[in-house]
Amino acid sequence: MRKQSDSRPARPIASRRRFIAGLGVLSGATGALASRSLAAGLSADGDRRETADVLVVGGGTAGTIAAIQAARLGARTVLVEAGSQLGGTTTTGGVDFPGLFHAWGRQIIAGIGWELVVQAAQLNGDRLPDFTIPTGRQHWRHQIRLCGALYAALAEEACVQAGVRLRYYEFPLAAAAAPEGWRVLVAGKGVRLEILARQLVDCTGNAAVIGLLGLPRLREKNTQPGTLIYRLGGYQVDRDNPEQLDALDTKARAAIKEGRLLVTDFNRSLRGFLAAGGENAMHVPDADSSTSEAHTQTNIRGRQSLLRMMRFLKSQPGFERLRVERLQAETGVRETYRIVGETMVTLDDYTSGRRFPDAVCHSFYPIDLHEEDGVRPKHLKEGVVPTVPLGALVPKGSANLLVAGRCLSSDRLANSALRVQASCMAMGQAAGVAAALAARAKTTPARLPLKEIHAVLAAHGAILPTAFAQGINE
Repeated sequence: MRKQSDSRPARPIASRRRFIAGLGVLSGATGALASRSLAAGLSADGDRRETADVLVVGGGTAGTIAAIQAARLGARTVLVEAGSQLGGTTTTGGVDFPGLFHAWGRQIIAGIGWELVVQAAQLNGDRLPDFTIPTGRQHWRHQIRLCGALYAALAEEACVQAGVRLRYYEFPLAAAAAPEGWRVLVAGKGVRLEILARQLVDCTGNAAVIGLLGLPRLREKNTQPGTLIYRLGGYQVDRDNPEQLDALDTKARAAIKEGRLLVTDFNRSLRGFLAAGGENAMHVPDADSSTSEAHTQTNIRGRQSLLRMMRFLKSQPGFERLRVERLQAETGVRETYRIVGETMVTLDDYTSGRRFPDAVCHSFYPIDLHEEDGVRPKHLKEGVVPTVPLGALVPKGSANLLVAGRCLSSDRLANSALRVQASCMAMGQAAGVAAALAARAKTTPARLPLKEIHAVLAAHGAILPTAFAQGINE
């Protein structure tokens, strides 16, 4: 599908060059990094000021790990999170079965994310899968069931122990380059704060900070649907009575025609929906979390879908005692913006297991593009283990700036696999290392020796992409 860029019109060349020279940005690709409106926003009288070596914006799957890693390396680290807890997709989004950490009988992602996942499972008495048993096309068998709320508490504890300064309920209003690195204005309940940071890491999932800086982002004309995670109980499906299920399916089709249900309310398969208790078995079309307005409507439509299914099923024989056993507060969003990086990971790169010369971690998951009528994963060939290059985490032409997580530089199909939790955790740890080392050396992450990044990652438990990657060499 056609990609659309929201990059802003370029400034006149002469003034733009003076601007970039004054701010120490690497190239002219940065566009309007500090427009007059941003400069005005950053000079408000009475704002409090805080300094950091590393500022991470977004405390989700990737950002939490990035912040812990940077702080464990001694960097003064601030983590800004708009919500009330850490963990993102794993916690607030309700996808409390992160993966994939293993491929073809070997562990390919470890480090801080793995550490927290194992802690959460063990503390709650949950069992890890037997990773020695091949999954075939049932890749989800190697995902790890855990308690999302417990994971959030453990992630928070790890941040506090590492010295991360957590700032919940805050979000960035404006950002601009500065001689010391970055000036970022954040706001929260009764708070406006200017943060001066040497290194900036955007882990918002939407590349929100990249958008504030005026750097180009990519977005598809049509994006993947989201999912509101919930679970229903109080009924039993009689698998030995297919006629009952057929009759129920017929009634559901009639309800769709009458407008009482949408086909996306149960992903076209009522049998599958009921077998799963509705868990991860519905879609919210056009799900979007990139603005507060869009996110509001996405959440409203997710809950409306639940209510439609509840009312329909409660009116059917055998479902009179139907109840909600679990309901997340937010609809999970799979796709919004991606950055334009120094390197873009393509579908061919991913499915061939390309070994990038600047690879910093592995990724492993089927191509997992959701459509409104469901998802049909495309599995990797046996032995293929994709890698993620540092260049995909570096916005093109920027300095002292990284992203990690879903918004990395990649095409749409590659991104549908790269966006999953284990991969985002690995990216977050790599970004945390690069940001902390760059702050210490007073350089930009792209100029760091790759061997140094790899050495620190290995010392902190990460599995290097040189260890197991199989596929096409650079």
